[in-house]
Amino acid sequence: QVQLVESGGGLVQAGGSLRLSCAASGLTFSTYTIGWFREAPGKEREFVAAIYWNGGSTYYADSVKGRFTISRDNAKTTVYLQMNSLKPEDTAVHYCAARFLGLLSQSAAEYNYWGQGTQVTVSS
Repeated sequence: QVQLVESGGGLVQAGGSLRLSCAASGLTFSTYTIGWFREAPGKEREFVAAIYWNGGSTYYADSVKGRFTISRDNAKTTVYLQMNSLKPEDTAVHYCAARFLGLLSQSAAEYNYWGQGTQVTVSS
C-alpha cells in the first residue's frame, strides 16, 4: 500500500534551520505531485509548498517564500523541505501529501495520500 513517512522534525531556536524528508513507497513516485502542509494547535491545516511530479515547478505559500525550499529526488522516492530562518509561527505538525499527476495545488482536498506528520517546534 501507499506510504508516506515524514522525518526530520524537532525543536529549534528561532532563526535556525531544519530539513524535513518525505519518503514514499507503494506508488510510482515520479507521477505524483508532492505537497507539504502544516497544522498548528487550534488552527486549520494550511499549505506550505508543493513540487510538480517532474520537479519542474514549485509553489510556495507567501508565509514561507524565500525561507523554505522544496526539492525531490525521484531515484530515492523522497521529497525534501529545507526550512531556514525559522520563526515561532512555523511551529506545527508538518505533513507531506501526494497527488497523482496533479497540478500544483494548495488545496488539501486535492491530494490523495498523506503521511502521519512530523512535529516542528521553534522556540523564541
